[in-house]
Amino acid sequence: MSNSKYLEIPVGPQHPALHEPLLFKVKVEGERIAEITPFTGYNHRGIEKLCENNTFLKDVYLAGRVCGICNVVHTTCYSEGVERIGNIEVPSRARYLRTLLNELERIHSHMLALAVMGELIGFHTLFMLMMRDREPILALKESVAGNRVQADYVMPGGVRKDIDSEKIEKIKKTLEHVEERMRYYEKVFKEDSIITKRLSKVGKLDRPEVSKYGFVGPIARASGVKTDVRYEDPYAAYGEIPFNVITREEGDSWARTLVRISEVFEAINILRYTVDHLPDGPIGPKVPIRKVQAGEAISRVEAQRGQLVYYIVSKGGDKPYRVKIRTPSFNNIMNSPLLFRDANIGDLPVILASLDPCISCMERLVVIQKDGLIETKTVMSLAR
Repeated sequence: MSNSKYLEIPVGPQHPALHEPLLFKVKVEGERIAEITPFTGYNHRGIEKLCENNTFLKDVYLAGRVCGICNVVHTTCYSEGVERIGNIEVPSRARYLRTLLNELERIHSHMLALAVMGELIGFHTLFMLMMRDREPILALKESVAGNRVQADYVMPGGVRKDIDSEKIEKIKKTLEHVEERMRYYEKVFKEDSIITKRLSKVGKLDRPEVSKYGFVGPIARASGVKTDVRYEDPYAAYGEIPFNVITREEGDSWARTLVRISEVFEAINILRYTVDHLPDGPIGPKVPIRKVQAGEAISRVEAQRGQLVYYIVSKGGDKPYRVKIRTPSFNNIMNSPLLFRDANIGDLPVILASLDPCISCMERLVVIQKDGLIETKTVMSLAR
């Protein structure tokens, strides 16, 4: 493809539409996007290597710091992997409490994604209102785990803190308020003519492409693919809790937004079931688990953005030999050029927001090119 008629526009690595460092090199012909190339690596911190140099117990804290928004789901996935290697039994009450924190995290993450979508469309009041109504969920997380953001709640063998009847009543009352507010936001996103025109038929992704390129999470479900680790391979207490896997068929930015809204309501239902059926009993081991026998395990969970996978190898002792993390955002972002077909430059922020990118999570991989340069990129021409 000749580059003479194309103008290259850098979007990032610092940009108002990107709340984390990521670079998109965009080639445009007039207003039409002809080619887009994502570049990552700006936030790579070497966490996998740090996990290999620290103990199993310390790695719980490292896993939780892969991402602030996704910290509970990372520690859950890591702990499940360690438990599989060590044949560690998790008490029923702890499994339900893990589910509780994971779904609280899913709600506040989805509400953040929806608020950012409103901001990028130009609805700043919608952004501020959603961020305000997200605060009670963060307050619940703090009440249960002890911290709004870095919970450090899940550990191998169980969880660190229990809840009492007073906190359960607080959870129920807060969920009523959040559900009422989300009904209003659902109506806004479904009926506001500006929102529907900005999102409908923008960033289309066909169902066969989801499987071919490995898209996961709400992106896959918005294109009609019923995939959810909580349903396919239950962990924590999900195998004992009834819930629906939310899907839509449109496959566009609007569908991805509505899937997240519906998943908030589903998470609220899961939370209500969890606190109403919370088993009695211990919440974890009396002494923290410090050593694990030799072995290896793959664990996977349904993060807010899709399937999160940990591969852990132990040679016995108090340190892992290998910790490999595969996050949902990596596949979703590196294959995202598919969504920009027939898109205009003005659609770019909306399509990015519909992906709900978590750059902090995806910084796991570098590709060493033959010429010695180190970079990670995906190039996809959208020209016909």
